[in-house]
Amino acid sequence: MTGDRRTAEADRADAGEAPAPALRRALRGYLDHLTVERGLAANTLASYRRDLDRYLGSLTAAGVTDLSAVSAGEIERHLARLRAGADGHPPLAVSSAARAASAVRGLHRFAVREGLAGADPSRDVRPPVPPRRLPRALPVDDVIRLLETAGPVDAAGDAGPLALRDRALLEFLYGTGARISEAVGAAVDDVDLDDAVAVLRGKGGRTRLVPIGGYASRALGAYLVRARPGLAAAGRGTPAVFLNARGGPLTRQGAWTILRRAAVRAGLTVEGPHAVSPHTLRHSYATHLLDGGADVRVVQELLGHASVTTTQVYTLVTVERLREVYATAHPRARG
Repeated sequence: MTGDRRTAEADRADAGEAPAPALRRALRGYLDHLTVERGLAANTLASYRRDLDRYLGSLTAAGVTDLSAVSAGEIERHLARLRAGADGHPPLAVSSAARAASAVRGLHRFAVREGLAGADPSRDVRPPVPPRRLPRALPVDDVIRLLETAGPVDAAGDAGPLALRDRALLEFLYGTGARISEAVGAAVDDVDLDDAVAVLRGKGGRTRLVPIGGYASRALGAYLVRARPGLAAAGRGTPAVFLNARGGPLTRQGAWTILRRAAVRAGLTVEGPHAVSPHTLRHSYATHLLDGGADVRVVQELLGHASVTTTQVYTLVTVERLREVYATAHPRARG
C-alpha cells in the first residue's frame, strides 16, 4: 500500500464517511437473512451488526464501494487492524477477532449466493484461531453439595416458596443440561412431569426434547404444586415456569444470583476464572454423561449442538481425567 493511499484511508476514516449504498444494501440483506432464515438471537445479531459496521467502515476508508471489488488483501488488513487496534478501538482478543472474521466471511458468502459478487475473497483468508479452552466441569460430589444447599429451610425446618424454586431451578439446569436462557424461557406447558420430559427452545429457534431425571422431576413437582401458585398470584399470569418474588418471569440475572448464593453456601469458588456459573452445570451435565458411557452423538442431541464437533470438546475433558488417573495410579506411568 502506498503512502498516498494510506493518507487517503486515514482521511476517510477521520471523516467518518458513510459506506456506499451498495455496501449498505448488502449488509441489510444479510442481516435480514440471519433474522428470518437462520433465526439468530437478538444478541448475536447485534454482535454481527457491530462487527460488519466496522468492516464496512474499513472498506469505505480504503475507497471500496461494492463487495465485488473487495480483495483478500483488504480483508486481511481489516483483520490485522482488529488485532492491533485502530481508529480509537482497542485491540481485539483472538476470540473476538475470530467472531468478526466469521461475520465477514458470512457476508461475502451471502453476496455470492445473491449475485451481488462473482467471487468470495474471504475464502482464502485464514481467520485467527482462538485457543481451545476446555469446559470446566464440577466433580459429582461438588454438584450434589451445590444442589443440596440450593433450597435452605427456615427455622421450622420447612422450605419456603423461593427455596423450592431455587432447588427446582438448579436441579433442572443440571438434570437437563439446559442453557440458562432455555431454563428461564421455559413455559409450564413445556414441562411434562408425567413423562419426565421437557421441551427446550435453544439457539436459532431450534427446539429439542430432553428427559428430566428423577431428582429434578421431584424438585420441579414440589415447586409447581407448593410454591409457584403463590408466587404467580402476585404477578400477571406469565406462563414461565420459574418466577421471581413478584410473580414475574425469572431473569437470567436472577437465576445467576440464585446459583451464586448456593455456590457460596456449598463452599465453591464464585470469583475469578474458575468461578461457578450457570454454564458450569451444563458442562458438568455433558462431562458426567460421557464419563458414564454415553455416546457423544447422544450428548450432542441432548445439548442441542448443531455440530458434533462442538460436543467433542467434552471428550477431551474426559481424556485429560483418564491421563491424571493413569499418571497417579499406574506403577510404570512415570519413568
